Amino acid sequence: MAVKITAGIEEYLEALFHLQEAQNPISTKDLSQHLKIAAPSVTEMLKKLSDQKLVRYVPYRGVTLTKNGRKAAVALVRRHRLSERFLADMLGLPWEDLHEEACKFEHIISEKVEQKLLEALGNPKTCPHGNPIPSPIGEIEEETIQPLSTLRARDSGIITKVTNESADFLHYLTSLGLFPKVHIKVDEVAPFSGPILVRVGHATYALGRGVAAQIWVKRTKRTS
Repeated sequence: MAVKITAGIEEYLEALFHLQEAQNPISTKDLSQHLKIAAPSVTEMLKKLSDQKLVRYVPYRGVTLTKNGRKAAVALVRRHRLSERFLADMLGLPWEDLHEEACKFEHIISEKVEQKLLEALGNPKTCPHGNPIPSPIGEIEEETIQPLSTLRARDSGIITKVTNESADFLHYLTSLGLFPKVHIKVDEVAPFSGPILVRVGHATYALGRGVAAQIWVKRTKRTS
């Protein structure tokens, strides 16, 4: 019998997909904090998802997406990022508002509408935040990129994507002029996990390591 995937289930699958990029398996605690849902409720839902063969859940050891669960999650991520592209390119919403609005829009897009969106948008490869849009068969093309936090002094790069899509974070990056396709140079990396001094045009900003870790760059030639 086919599994009926509700909007509530989709929310969990999408969260697991994003968390799984950094850790696998994912702890119930981390999933609970990400979703801002009480741990007992998360545990109850994970048991349901496990019964539906969408996740593998082992108490006290964590949870991973199954093949079917990942397929459903990737399809949702695809619709989400297409929604963001539509909202930005066709409706002109600023990039800090896209994620929240796309979360509402993504659940009601049919396959027919998805195809029409692709055609209208010119088959985009990334969302406005630079994150890749999965192909119809679930493939995700990633460039050879790295977090800004891993660069050293005198390293240069071009911002390719931002993984934190919260409005507050994007407002902050906007104030600094840090967007995808912007060229940056690292002037200095402070010791003992101190800030990273990043040059953007003629301005220099001190970025905390946590902020820099969520900005991904394609490294260019190292300057002397």
